[in-house]
Amino acid sequence: MTTKSDQSDLIREAKAIVVLAFRNGPIEDMHTGKTCATCNGKVGYSRISDDEMKLIMKNAVNRVYWLLRLKADAPDTYARQIAYGERSTLNWDDPE
Repeated sequence: MTTKSDQSDLIREAKAIVVLAFRNGPIEDMHTGKTCATCNGKVGYSRISDDEMKLIMKNAVNRVYWLLRLKADAPDTYARQIAYGERSTLNWDDPE
């Protein structure tokens, strides 16, 4: 069972990993584009192509792998990366 302190560390780490592996990748470029006038707000319409989704997921897997390798091989560098990612998550909700 994780302690309260361990849970806080995991929450901090999870948010930072998402920023570093997902948000700061190709999806951010897509997010900064123009809103689709035809499908905006309509449920059931794809806003991301299969190729774009593949790029997003491949980037995320590569970044998570890189971070996990850092955690194992260069813990100080990993800690600096997590601290950097954490700065982007200060207003994020905690995981449930």
